[in-house]
Amino acid sequence: MPDPHSIVAGALVGLLVGLTGIGGGALMTPILVLILGTAPKTAVGTDLFFAAITKIAGVAVHGQRGTIDWQICRRLAAGSLPAALLTGLALHLFGRNALKVDTVIMHSLGYMLALTAVGLLFKTRLHNLGRNLRIDHVERFKYLQGPLTVLAGIFLGVVVTLTSVGAGALGTVMMLYLYPLRLTPSKVVGTDLAHAIPLALVAGISHWLAGSVNYQLLFSLLCGSIPAVIVGSWLSARAPEALLRPILALLLLLTGLKILLA
Repeated sequence: MPDPHSIVAGALVGLLVGLTGIGGGALMTPILVLILGTAPKTAVGTDLFFAAITKIAGVAVHGQRGTIDWQICRRLAAGSLPAALLTGLALHLFGRNALKVDTVIMHSLGYMLALTAVGLLFKTRLHNLGRNLRIDHVERFKYLQGPLTVLAGIFLGVVVTLTSVGAGALGTVMMLYLYPLRLTPSKVVGTDLAHAIPLALVAGISHWLAGSVNYQLLFSLLCGSIPAVIVGSWLSARAPEALLRPILALLLLLTGLKILLA
């Protein structure tokens, strides 16, 4: 029997993911840990598979609309997937000490939520900085785009495997900085969703092997998220991002501070 509280949580997060491409792990993992009382490692493992399945529905919509830049996806994945595999292997090797792993996850989660909030608040400034560099230093900027995108993917692979946070919020900020003239708002969302699916699946493997996935909880979350992410994806072109972004940033900052100061 699906849990109604988990269904509501899944619907809220799914709607935000569809609208903005962000808010998946950044909201779901804290909700699972702080509100629903889920163990940190289980929360991360369950959320990774939740994110992958939820975002498939959103990618289907964006794929039909042609709002996915597959070249950028491949560049990000070239860094993120190997990094996720190596980080997952490290978690698996040190996973015998469950208390230590949970402590590392919670501290990493707190810092990532705070960093994500800062990224959201300065998203426009970073976009403008990237645009100015792209215009003033065309050849050098284009030369560095590929390698920097792979490096961004490596960073995302590590932090997403540890916390399930970063693929959406920080991923969109990085893409706007690295591709300031190439990506429209809808393409940022679509490209981010498309990259996040294989990353979440690869990152989730280590948690699945360790038995850190709650399938009943996962089913309840999906009951709410799949319809909501489809609706959010269709509405993404008209989403009031200027209003949503600071509200979400404040919420993530407060949650991150709560975790770090607990």
